[in-house]
Amino acid sequence: MENLVMDKDLQIEESIEKILELLIEKKYFRARDELLKYNEADIAEMLEDITDETEIEMTVILFRLLPKDVSVEVFSYLPSDKQVEIVNGITDKEISFIVQELDFDDKIDILEELPANIVDKILEQTPKNERTLINTFLNYPENSAGSLMTPEYISLQKDWTVERAMQHIKEVGMDAETVYTCYVKDTGRKLIGIVSLSTLVVADNDVRIKDIMHTDYIYEDVDNDQEEVSDDFKKYGYLAIPVVDKEHRLVGIITVDDILEVMEDEATEDIERMNGVIDFENSDKGYLDISVWQHAINRLPWLVILMIAYIFTGMIVTHFEASLSTAIGLVAYMPMLMGTGGNTGSQAATLIIRGLATGEVETKDCLRILWKEIRIGMIVGVLLSVFNFARVMLIDRASMMTALTVCTAMIFIVIFAKIIGSMIPLLVKKIHLDPALIANPAISSVSDAVALSIYFAMATIFLGI
Repeated sequence: MENLVMDKDLQIEESIEKILELLIEKKYFRARDELLKYNEADIAEMLEDITDETEIEMTVILFRLLPKDVSVEVFSYLPSDKQVEIVNGITDKEISFIVQELDFDDKIDILEELPANIVDKILEQTPKNERTLINTFLNYPENSAGSLMTPEYISLQKDWTVERAMQHIKEVGMDAETVYTCYVKDTGRKLIGIVSLSTLVVADNDVRIKDIMHTDYIYEDVDNDQEEVSDDFKKYGYLAIPVVDKEHRLVGIITVDDILEVMEDEATEDIERMNGVIDFENSDKGYLDISVWQHAINRLPWLVILMIAYIFTGMIVTHFEASLSTAIGLVAYMPMLMGTGGNTGSQAATLIIRGLATGEVETKDCLRILWKEIRIGMIVGVLLSVFNFARVMLIDRASMMTALTVCTAMIFIVIFAKIIGSMIPLLVKKIHLDPALIANPAISSVSDAVALSIYFAMATIFLGI
């Protein structure tokens, strides 16, 4: 499979070179035919890969060569910077066509990413009634359910027969985001039930919608955070979830394809936070699109905090400095013990943070988690200590008491690191903060201080330093 992906990537690169050569030779239709060998997502990737300043204008030429229906799909896959290039290079009539043909939720996503002057240019080409609807959606808070939804759904009336409902689906189904679930509203636009297409297909034609609809359904409020919406999709496995306002009026639906993007964004954000990268700009840009200066600023805060935290580690070493001078051999094992404590703590923290994110564990499970991690720590600690005992005695040729000091410290360090790594995320969650904020480097720094304290305590017991 990996080879197939690599072959395809190589094929796309070769095609880009061939297409650019054809454009230089003004063989436009042959360039278009070469481009159309690929699907819309691949074409968008090819246009995105044209980054040389001398070739950027060719992006617009290629885009304009595409059939209209293909160009709309390609446009929706392009990143915002490429969309800006396209919009600036095509006519108002072409802009109007793209805006009219895009799915409503894709339209909103694109408008949210584009600069204000480009948005104004696009809205000028949009019919007045749709422009009002777009402005309404753009005013929903960022990262809320309202900002994710689309108004392109199928609604039914409770007194309709199945036959009438199926006729309505045939009439409007092509313009809807999904036909698999239909939403039943009363005269006040309030959502009163849902009915699936499969239920309609097997029901008799004269059955009323109110007799087969489900009134026990999952829905989202327009102000719900996108992470809550994502959790509901993962929990219930739906293809779409309705969105209602404060009066329980149906205002749109969120489909699974939109929430997949949210899941990716949330996962990226958690990974960055867990590794001590803070993005003050909340940027959706990729690694290569962010400037060196911005990368440095994003990474600096946690590094400063950790640098200060390690001052306490240094204070512990300084406190035992006189003792270490009489047992200088112990210094050689400090990096190993600190590294092991940091790694085992980070392992536990990662699993607990992941469990909290997926709903597998909750703060009320703290005692079960604590007991489990203690047992895991004991097993891991003993196994590591056995290995290290052999190493210290046979390879380092150290004394028996030194080996006991190092190995006993290893057991307690691993156990305490597991406790720290598992309990701190639960504590942070309990006070309603994001557990991912407790970055793995922070867990490691706390574990280091604990590791040194335990190590010197064991040295005092076994070696009397």
